[in-house]
Amino acid sequence: MTIAAVYAGTFDPVTLGHADIARRAARAFGGLVVLVIPNGNKKPLFSAAERVALLKETFQDEPLIRVEQADGLLADYLKKNNLHILVRGVRGAADMEHELTNAYYNKLFCPGAETVFLPARPEYAFLSSSAVREAAGYGGDVSALVPPCVASALKGKFDK
Repeated sequence: MTIAAVYAGTFDPVTLGHADIARRAARAFGGLVVLVIPNGNKKPLFSAAERVALLKETFQDEPLIRVEQADGLLADYLKKNNLHILVRGVRGAADMEHELTNAYYNKLFCPGAETVFLPARPEYAFLSSSAVREAAGYGGDVSALVPPCVASALKGKFDK
């Protein structure tokens, strides 16, 4: 598989919206790295290793998708791996404003980087990892919002 694009995020946890963006991007670009990267502004529920494992299980039957983990700047990962296309999913105007800022900084630190925005499908436009975590924390059934492995992992986190 030739990797052409990167879809990076914290994926804490991966949702069906994330999975949809990844699958669409993999088909569009012929190969995709789903990259777990840190975000200093977030305190994750799942460790990076747990998130990688959940993503690998989610995409286990997807030959065009590879899951990896990196620390540091996304731009450094791109340069190190000679990659130039970043895929970002956007749910609406608020996401777009935030993602445009990120695209600017990625371009600043990696001049060859190009960001491609994929709009969320309507059924996923409301979906966020933070809302899933909150609902699961209160015992809500989030199985319609996340892959089965993630629903099980969330239940394990909160049923203790």
